[in-house]
Amino acid sequence: MRTFAGIENEYAEFFDSAILLQPIPYDGTSTWGKGADKGYQCFLEASENMELYDIETDTEVYQLGIHILPEIMENSSPERVFSSVRKRVSELLNLDKFLTFFGGEHSVSIGIIEAFRDKYRDLTVLQLDAHTDLRPEYLGSAFNHACAMHKACLNTNLIQVGIRSMDVSEKQYIRADHCFLARDIFNSNHWFDQAVELMTEKVYISIDLDVFDPSVMPATGTPEPGGLSWYQVIRFLKYVFEKRDVVGFDIVEFSPIENLRHPQFLVAKLYYKLLSYKFKNYG
Repeated sequence: MRTFAGIENEYAEFFDSAILLQPIPYDGTSTWGKGADKGYQCFLEASENMELYDIETDTEVYQLGIHILPEIMENSSPERVFSSVRKRVSELLNLDKFLTFFGGEHSVSIGIIEAFRDKYRDLTVLQLDAHTDLRPEYLGSAFNHACAMHKACLNTNLIQVGIRSMDVSEKQYIRADHCFLARDIFNSNHWFDQAVELMTEKVYISIDLDVFDPSVMPATGTPEPGGLSWYQVIRFLKYVFEKRDVVGFDIVEFSPIENLRHPQFLVAKLYYKLLSYKFKNYG
């Protein structure tokens, strides 16, 4: 079987793995740059060329076991994707595993978050993103990528980081004290405490890769100028993992560019970094 980062099968068996990776390679509602359905395979390829010792945390977290689940392949409609994802995640939440998800475009997060909200009634959703994604519906569907966080803003404690683009119709759903605009936090860490103090104990993280500046991560469907840097993002996420109980995360909107390898390596490194932060004390 193919494994994350090419790890040996003994570290990738379902029953012995502490971590599950659920691929959801869906790209049915993106409206400009297509290709997020191709992101997962490129991410997996890049992971196979990545060192598995993390210098910062002095860990090899893969030894806890990372098992790749079968892909969720439903793509007949946004509504059916939502239902399939929510049902599958609800089942996974009955397991004693740390759940991680790889898109696909951002609409896949709607079903994931709804399932987590069913289990954790006082849930914080931490969204790292260039866009607010708060439309109630877009192009005739409430399950469009432009609506990825609308339900979360109504039903969870939503905190948004890196925002720098939105439609005027979304203003009514913004909580100003919970929204950290890229222009206000650029090249600064002073806001870390403020953001974390707004969080409940249980935190689910949703990372749209366009939160990064396009000079760092050009391979997304809707890259926006003025984004965050690699070190700013991972330092903030490390702080969140230290201060709160992160119960799961997703990474979405990776749309590979042919013959450009550094974006997929960044994505693989980001995924592994988050696991290293989550389990840095496992030894």
